[in-house]
Amino acid sequence: MKDYNDELMRYEEAAEDQYDDYDNDMYDEEEDDFDTGFEGLEDGYDEEYEDEFDDYDDYADEGEYDDDAYDDYTKSSIGKIDPNDRTLTVVVTNKSGARAEAVIFGGNAEAAQPNGVTVDIEESSHKEVREESKSNPFKIAGMKYSVSNSLQFDNVLRIDRRTASGSKTTRVYQPRNATSPQNFTQQLIDDDNFEMDVTGQDSLRVFIEDGVTAVFTFTIKARANLGNLLKGSNVAELSRAPRTTGLPQLDLIRRKRPTALGMRPRRRVRRPARRIVKRRRLVRKPVARRPVSRLVRRRRR
Repeated sequence: MKDYNDELMRYEEAAEDQYDDYDNDMYDEEEDDFDTGFEGLEDGYDEEYEDEFDDYDDYADEGEYDDDAYDDYTKSSIGKIDPNDRTLTVVVTNKSGARAEAVIFGGNAEAAQPNGVTVDIEESSHKEVREESKSNPFKIAGMKYSVSNSLQFDNVLRIDRRTASGSKTTRVYQPRNATSPQNFTQQLIDDDNFEMDVTGQDSLRVFIEDGVTAVFTFTIKARANLGNLLKGSNVAELSRAPRTTGLPQLDLIRRKRPTALGMRPRRRVRRPARRIVKRRRLVRKPVARRPVSRLVRRRRR
């Protein structure tokens, strides 16, 4: 509104300079003052509303937001995962007498386990996890891997994705890359960077040595809940609590506001509001008209 008033004033001044019909010394070389019909309206709008709704002063040009004013879309639209309902504990045991490959997840293929190899889910069952991954896929972020024999860490993990049309992609994860001096136990690896999408097409395969028990503790970061459609809500659910590593110095650093689906919130920058000065129009009174001389000079002969 303020820019509109300024532009209107520029047009008014240009019209006064171009179409000045009062050139008879009545106004003593003063500019004409035309009325626009908006007198009082623009000033009242500026005083009443502009101080409160000044978007150009409150936000930076890049439109970033502060972490304290977190995006309301994340709070209201995306669901929240209960921190006590985001853990999967997978126990793999090999009693076959030989090295064998265990299959974790893989709901579509439903591959059978080798003889003597068992895969159990402490929170529920392997069959329930497979069936749920078909309709409600989820994303794993973070893994704790404990074994009864540290030589088991030499076997890589294979993350396979297989479609019904026959295509297959494989990614390899080496547990030894996650070893660090902070892991004081030889039979435990805690990797916060491990990520895996678990759908009906995805499976996790690992060779288990004979007589070894391996325990995987996965943390669910995000998942889809199709039951939210019945309530008209977003099917996406996000874990808002940071994953616990067991190291206090790291847990304190990671205890920040989470991001929605990996998107960082925009940073909001506050700027001091500009002081608005009310424009006042000065209306000049006409001066007394000067007497006009009636003398006419004759041409000399």
